[in-house]
Amino acid sequence: MAKKAKGASEPVQDAAANSKIEAIKNLIFGENIQEYNHEFDTLKTDIANKREELMEYVDDARKEIMTAVDNLSTDVNIRISDLEQALHDKAQDLDNRKVSRDSLGDMLIRLGENIKA
Repeated sequence: MAKKAKGASEPVQDAAANSKIEAIKNLIFGENIQEYNHEFDTLKTDIANKREELMEYVDDARKEIMTAVDNLSTDVNIRISDLEQALHDKAQDLDNRKVSRDSLGDMLIRLGENIKA
């Protein structure tokens, strides 16, 4: 058998076959297909709208969380600074209260010399 050469009539035959298939589908399913297609289109639109709403909600939630994290970070930094300052003040107070042994010995020697004189 020899193969037929593809001619210009093949696309026309394909289109006619597709048209016949569509006509048969319409006869068998009739309005149901159109109704299903309409329902699918409605569902697609609803899903797209819900997706957009959800994305907006996620963006809003992300912004709120980032603001809360920033506020918490600022609060923690302030508290750390306050604790560092309190620790520094306590260390300074201890330095002021503490007298070294050398200084105390020198003061006692001077006191003793003053008593002798």
